[in-house]
Amino acid sequence: MVDSRGALAQDGRRAERLELRVPITAMQLPAVRAMAGDLAIRMDYDLDSVEDLRLAVDEACATLANIVEGDARMTVVFETTRSGLHIEAWVPTAEGVDVPRDGFGWAVLATLVDAVEGRPATQAEVPGGDGSGSPVAVIAMDKYLPGQRPPELASGQNLSVAR
Repeated sequence: MVDSRGALAQDGRRAERLELRVPITAMQLPAVRAMAGDLAIRMDYDLDSVEDLRLAVDEACATLANIVEGDARMTVVFETTRSGLHIEAWVPTAEGVDVPRDGFGWAVLATLVDAVEGRPATQAEVPGGDGSGSPVAVIAMDKYLPGQRPPELASGQNLSVAR
């Protein structure tokens, strides 16, 4: 679904939003990666950035697939703005489950995008959620177009991996 009535972006334009809900299977997750690549190409990212986005989405999906509760679907929301691409992926989880941020996969993910955050939330707090208090785990990522990176991120990320 594309929603061009979304919230105003920082540049005053409306962000376009695309939402995918997919079963967490080996056959469906490549479609999410392909969508990320297609959007990045249409937004004129360079080829390295397109591949970085594909790999980042793949890693985020793999991370969330390991903590999903039951056979629930994954929701991935892509928002395109003049400054870049914002992606939020989430899955329903058991109460108290958090996104693992202490391994090699998270370190790789953090190097592929400009900003990444993993957190627990509820369906009421995520885009495309059902408004309930049911727990979910969220990975949110931003990849900015050249010259569009906000000043607060200009120095890069401070990244450490727990041992």
